[in-house]
Amino acid sequence: MPADLAVIGLGPLGLPLAQAAVAAGIPTLGYRAGEESGAVSPAELRRMLSGGFRPTANPAELGRVRTVVICAATPRGADGGLDLGQVEAAARTLAGHLRPHTTVILESPVHPGTTEDLLRPLLEEGSGLRAGRDFHLAYSPSRVDPGNRVFTPANTPKVIGGLTPACTESAAAFYGRLTDKVVRARGLREAETVQLLETNYRHVNIALVNEMAVLCHDLGVDLWDVVRCAETKPFGFQAFRPGPGVGGHGVPQDLAGPTSRGLRMVELAQQVNSRMPGYVVQRAATLLNEHGKSARGARVLLLGVTYKPDLADLQGTPAEEIAVRLLGLGASVSYHDPYVPAWSVLDRPVPRADSLYEAVADADLTILLQHHRTYDLQGLSVKAQLLLDTRGAAPTGAAHRL
Repeated sequence: MPADLAVIGLGPLGLPLAQAAVAAGIPTLGYRAGEESGAVSPAELRRMLSGGFRPTANPAELGRVRTVVICAATPRGADGGLDLGQVEAAARTLAGHLRPHTTVILESPVHPGTTEDLLRPLLEEGSGLRAGRDFHLAYSPSRVDPGNRVFTPANTPKVIGGLTPACTESAAAFYGRLTDKVVRARGLREAETVQLLETNYRHVNIALVNEMAVLCHDLGVDLWDVVRCAETKPFGFQAFRPGPGVGGHGVPQDLAGPTSRGLRMVELAQQVNSRMPGYVVQRAATLLNEHGKSARGARVLLLGVTYKPDLADLQGTPAEEIAVRLLGLGASVSYHDPYVPAWSVLDRPVPRADSLYEAVADADLTILLQHHRTYDLQGLSVKAQLLLDTRGAAPTGAAHRL
């Protein structure tokens, strides 16, 4: 069966898109961009393959589909901004095989203006075709939320912005096969800025509640109870909860540069959130001190080292910096995570606890960094000598909370 869609980039954005497309009955090619890879179970992969998914390493096949979606990774570069190298590489690869009447959509997180100022020239120069006349060009912010069982691609609205109205409609027709609702932005830059706002909204609100966590600890106030009560307000408030740091694939952007005044609040949010791993280690050392133990030589067990519960994704996980800081204090660090069979920090393997309850009982301090559903925190709190809960998941009074 000939493919109707090609997804370039099979990472945390592209693989779920390919999965949703196959589930909607769209024969789909998957073309890897760079070193990134997403995660699906063997059973999910078998279903995708039987439903019409076909991985390919042949770029010529990109010219045989009606729609191409670029989901290449845009990690933070050395200068702190987005590294668009994989997007550029994907564009150059596609350009050599681009056919007239193809719809090209970018979903990678990018700065506003990237689709028109970077992607468009690469595609036009490499193909000899003109965007908006010979092929359609659009941007759609990815709204993937790994592990979310309530909001799926089918019931999550998709925002579309095209170079021309015809480009918008062509992209909307494609996404209309995947989702119940398509929202049309005024253009490319508006759609790109939607992604910017959504990502920054998350980071700014997490920073606010992280600052509240530190303040409430100093005041002797139970922040978790404060949030529980505040979220009963039916308007003007959305509950966010603190944690040991902010992981994930969405990079906050303050856009500071020679042509931009930047976003001061986003810059401050990044500073607040980047301090949380250090604050967790500070709290850990203080707890050990209060119980007559030094961080040096202390046995510290980290529970849950992924950035999100019930997933194997380690992208941007604060657990890494926390482990590095604890090792720097001379602590003996081990970990347990049902989704991570092996974990290294600073190119050194971190010992994995095989027997969870024995490891918790043996550790001088156990730090809950991620609350996986498999963790019985009531039972673990009984076994633990000291338990620091950075997620507010343990029963009240059963652990020291962040």
